[in-house]
Amino acid sequence: MSVKAYIQSNKERFLEELFSLIRIPSVSAKHEHKEDMQACARRWAELLLSSGADKAVVMPTGGNPVVYAQKTISPALPTVLVYAHYDVMPAEPFELWNSNPFEPEIRDGRIWARGADDDKGQAMMQVKGFETALKSGLLKCNVKFIFEGEEEIGSPSLETFCKQNKELLEADIILVSDTSMVSQEIPSLTTGLRGLAYWDIEITGPNRDLHSGHFGGAVANPINTLCKLMAGIVDADGRITIPGFYDDVEEISPAERGMIARIPFDEEKYKASIGVNELSGEKGYPTLERNSCRPSFDICGIWGGYQGEGSKTVLPSKAYAKVSTRLVPHQDYNKILTLFQEYIQSKAPKSVKVKVTPTHGGQGYVCPIDLPAYKAAEKAVGIAFGKTPLAVRRGGSIPIISTFEQVLGIKTILMGFGLEQNAIHSPNESMMLDFFYKGIESVAEFYREYK
Repeated sequence: MSVKAYIQSNKERFLEELFSLIRIPSVSAKHEHKEDMQACARRWAELLLSSGADKAVVMPTGGNPVVYAQKTISPALPTVLVYAHYDVMPAEPFELWNSNPFEPEIRDGRIWARGADDDKGQAMMQVKGFETALKSGLLKCNVKFIFEGEEEIGSPSLETFCKQNKELLEADIILVSDTSMVSQEIPSLTTGLRGLAYWDIEITGPNRDLHSGHFGGAVANPINTLCKLMAGIVDADGRITIPGFYDDVEEISPAERGMIARIPFDEEKYKASIGVNELSGEKGYPTLERNSCRPSFDICGIWGGYQGEGSKTVLPSKAYAKVSTRLVPHQDYNKILTLFQEYIQSKAPKSVKVKVTPTHGGQGYVCPIDLPAYKAAEKAVGIAFGKTPLAVRRGGSIPIISTFEQVLGIKTILMGFGLEQNAIHSPNESMMLDFFYKGIESVAEFYREYK
């Protein structure tokens, strides 16, 4: 049976199996969903076995369990390790959803639910693509699966798991579907991800909130101080002012710049889609480079003082911020974590106390496009979508990808099928049915092409 015929004859079953996972609210960020995490892991193990894996087990970690499965064709053949995550972001605010986020619905040619894309939908493409290849006689390699339940909270347990199970996870290449394409009309493969560094900041002034009339002008206001410190991090040209920050930043090659230039981009539509009148960023770089190949700094949250109804003339005791930088390959996030702390401490006036706490981070990643597995993915996506995919870097971060390279010594192919309009992490997350089936076809064709 051909790939397309197998998918067509099993398409309703594929959907129902996906829906059985979506109905489990596997929200890793909330302790009350601990049992749901276990249930979702067990369900994945069942589905991996029924899809053709020789074995599938739920393995403990320091946090939520890992699902491991494998299919061995021959020890002499290469091995593909498929990574995905079964945890999802919280669905709140529920009132903004047009349907129950954990009861999937099909409307307007889309699956609407939390996890429809990120990452249950895309993980199911991998599993059903594997099944399709196996049943169609196309599987010419061994396949292993590692599905974790903590990606949405930074994968705190997975690095240790990988170090403890290096032999179990031995493979020639890692295949991941947790990224997106340029657009519905323009298929693409992700060849690079930015790294990340994140901090919590606490500024303390007086030992209690003060009357702003009695003390204003004589005592430093922590919110004012915090705002001044944050405003100084990026200069008028969009450059980050932290000393040493750009030491390891590598300019992209003319060849890659040419590939980026091939990506269709309408700046006016881009601005209109997010409701802004003007774009901002590092001087001397076009938008598609600034949001994928250059580092950035953002205040993710800032607060302090009185925020209730009406007015309260108060000089607050404390101010807080959460800040992050997106980093490019070769920038070590541990080095950046330290540079930022030193910078803030050096700039802070003696009139306040400053506490900077690193919370998490990860390295960037670049995939060579001359790898045999990349070529196989490129051809496979081209078959399913009818167009050769573009090679693009994305601005987001998946820190575990660089961990795989460092701990396991394996490169990763980022073969994602998401779209910006799928609204991952937001209310009304969705996935196009057409993309769901084309993703399955792409994965099956990858196994035909990978040698």
